[in-house]
Amino acid sequence: MLGSKLSSKYAFAGILWLVFASIPLIQVFSGGIGYWLHFIMLVLMYIGMASSWNILGGYTGYTSLGHNIFFGVGAYFSGALLTYYGISPFIGAIGSGVLASLLGLIIGFVTLRTRGTSFVIATVALVLIFKISFDNWPLVGGTTGLFIPIPNLPPQLSTVPFYYAMLIIATGAVYLSYRVKNSKFGLGLRAIAEDEVKAQSSGIPINQYKIVAFALSAFFVGAAGAIWGYDTTYLRPTAVFAILISSRMVIMSILGGRGTIAGPIIGAIIFKGVEEFFLSAFGGSALNLAFTGAIFLIVLLFFPEGIVGSLESRGRLPSVLDW
Repeated sequence: MLGSKLSSKYAFAGILWLVFASIPLIQVFSGGIGYWLHFIMLVLMYIGMASSWNILGGYTGYTSLGHNIFFGVGAYFSGALLTYYGISPFIGAIGSGVLASLLGLIIGFVTLRTRGTSFVIATVALVLIFKISFDNWPLVGGTTGLFIPIPNLPPQLSTVPFYYAMLIIATGAVYLSYRVKNSKFGLGLRAIAEDEVKAQSSGIPINQYKIVAFALSAFFVGAAGAIWGYDTTYLRPTAVFAILISSRMVIMSILGGRGTIAGPIIGAIIFKGVEEFFLSAFGGSALNLAFTGAIFLIVLLFFPEGIVGSLESRGRLPSVLDW
């Protein structure tokens, strides 16, 4: 029985991945879906980033509003490698992820000495520090920004390599989240989220666990920033260090169900879908924000633990989403 459930979950995940992997072929052979291909690429980007954030914010219980630091640093690092040394961001993304993880170790060591509201404020303060630093750093353009060379691709294929890069990032982030959750390390993180004092008294090295979780949660966010920066071809501190980027990761995880594998995936799909619908209907007006916020409020009223978390607690979660 258990084997059949696992097989059905793996089959569902495999089919879903193949569907996502096949979508660009429509654009390659017939064209006409460039807009939607770019939209799905952004969905994949946020699936990867929300799943990464969930390692710290979901399993460990520390709500970070500073993960856009890794996004911005990853974008600038990869953009600088391309601009000054001609190294493709598709390669530089790996370096951006490693740099983000190292930065996560340092930031985690500093900020994780605090808890609750103090931790949230500390992460926001660091975002402002990084933004001001990049605003005044001439090597990366300062407030003017950094212009990245445009990829030399036919218009019909311009989004395809970025799409597949984001698919790899999303896949890697979800797989990492799955491995962390179903490990002794993940069990320790969840114990920390439940009661940090009891976790420490039971022998869990909570400081080391939290710092490692912070570093792991940073890798794919940094890699996503590298690919996103190459796609936009222009970086400026105001855009990459915007709190809105981190806020979206948080909202997507909470909306889908923080601390679950499928939650951030579903949250990212719903968030971007609703946002795109109201954006096309009302443009950038206040009505767009009002209706989007109202939808999310209604969802959370009926699903207070997020969609996946609430369905799981009610015993109504489909087995293919129960990882």
